Amino acid sequence: MRRIINNIFSILFILAFAACKNNASDTGKKVFNMNLDQNVTSLDPAFARNQNAIWMINQVFNGLVQIDSALNTMPCIAKTWQIAEDGLTYTFELRSDVYFHDHPLFPGGKGRKVVAKDFSYSFYRLIDPKVASSGGWIFSDKIKDKTSFIALNDSTFQIKLTKPFPAFMNLLTTQYCSVVPHEIVEHYGKDFRSHPIGTGPFKFKYWKEDEILVLLKNEHYWEKEGRQQLPYLDAVKVTFISDKQSAFMNFIKKELDYFDKVDGSYRDDILTKSGKMTSKYKGKFQLRKGPYLCTEYLGILVDTSKAIAKNSPLKYKKVRQAINYAIDKPKLIKYLRNSIGIPATSGFIPQGMPGFDSIAVNGYHYEPQKAAKLLAEAGFPNGKGLPQLTLSTSTTYKDLIEFIQGELAAIGINTKVDVSPNASLRDLISKNGVNFFRGSWIADYPDGENYMAMFYSRNKVPNGPNYTGYFNREFDRLFEQSYYERDNKRRYLLYQKMDRMIVEYANIVPILYDQSLIMTQNNISGFSLNALNLMVLKTVKKE
Repeated sequence: MRRIINNIFSILFILAFAACKNNASDTGKKVFNMNLDQNVTSLDPAFARNQNAIWMINQVFNGLVQIDSALNTMPCIAKTWQIAEDGLTYTFELRSDVYFHDHPLFPGGKGRKVVAKDFSYSFYRLIDPKVASSGGWIFSDKIKDKTSFIALNDSTFQIKLTKPFPAFMNLLTTQYCSVVPHEIVEHYGKDFRSHPIGTGPFKFKYWKEDEILVLLKNEHYWEKEGRQQLPYLDAVKVTFISDKQSAFMNFIKKELDYFDKVDGSYRDDILTKSGKMTSKYKGKFQLRKGPYLCTEYLGILVDTSKAIAKNSPLKYKKVRQAINYAIDKPKLIKYLRNSIGIPATSGFIPQGMPGFDSIAVNGYHYEPQKAAKLLAEAGFPNGKGLPQLTLSTSTTYKDLIEFIQGELAAIGINTKVDVSPNASLRDLISKNGVNFFRGSWIADYPDGENYMAMFYSRNKVPNGPNYTGYFNREFDRLFEQSYYERDNKRRYLLYQKMDRMIVEYANIVPILYDQSLIMTQNNISGFSLNALNLMVLKTVKKE
């Protein structure tokens, strides 16, 4: 009975601590209050497959390496590393001062030191069929088996690849590659998702799903900013209010320190059409915008072995090019997104990606006369004789697609908009079930290979994300060549050449390169932006 009473008091204490909000100064505790509009699916790094999970996992765990705000790969638990000349062997020297968070299962209840075997264990979990991790793609086509992860001793860890992959160090910055303690994972099994133990700046304390999540400062965290031990905050409190407008009102009332979702229903209240803060809120909070590695696009199935592509006028390149020229992207971004986003006029790889060059890849600008000319050359003057096209989208993007429908109608292309739930549309796209669709591609790691892989013929459905069924032998040759090019600048030139081929073939209609927009209270500092939109709270200060 005493244990039950103690547990009740413990939970009440946590909730009281987490609820201090603006009274943090009274208690001397600095609590960062934020809201997520959907529940966190898992706090296990092996299932870091969506933004909310990735954000929270990044606070609790560390990996071998990490990215900085400029997307450079930086040391983390690995202080140094060496890559063999053939690009197949990676050797990491680990820090000796990194410890897992305290837990009763460790001797004396104190977190034990991280050793190389912990990485062997953590990485094998990603490809272990029993775990069924959504991150299996990280290693599955790059290593032989579990023997590819080698602990040479406690402080030296080695990975052996079966083929070169120049973006491998970027790949290791993903949250899937976080280190976990085997004894804790094996104790909790699948319930490790809600009992996470990592090495990160914050340690897990409490989670009532769909209601509240509390992380507390890791008092023994190894990382410093200058001479100052991180993190600066004492706690992070997350609520899960699904209604974005209600959550925004909480931000206005200063009950939240951070807000990032500018929904259509109140976008005009916050932002002018040119993307500036409205006079109503000037000075009341900070608003910042930065590149986000996400390309919004229309995809066109060009694999004519599929009936829906064989019998569609979209099989004609000039029709596809006409569609690219017909859309006024700056107008769409200004009036439908209040200038959040950049017109995608330089190919598929987005602005913010290392190696992006707006001059090297010349995409499509708004040229309706050129669009009309191409349509006529394809045998459909002013759209005459052109059957109706069906453009598939999800509910969230209906307004954007209806704008595009109007743009295409202006040059004689009659389009029907088909709206499906997000999950249903994703499923159709992944099975080549639609031949004209709205999609988006968000970078998993900061390398252009992540985008060009969408057009590699071996990644055709169902093997990978080549949803348009694109095939070009020269493209494949360049893509495979890029795996053996360790010099970043020369590899970027290969990506640009491939991107120009995609632009010319027009199986994709790039619409915009997205931007992240965040709002923080005036007493918040140290919140860094990066183009992966990865949340980093260890350097945040609250006055």
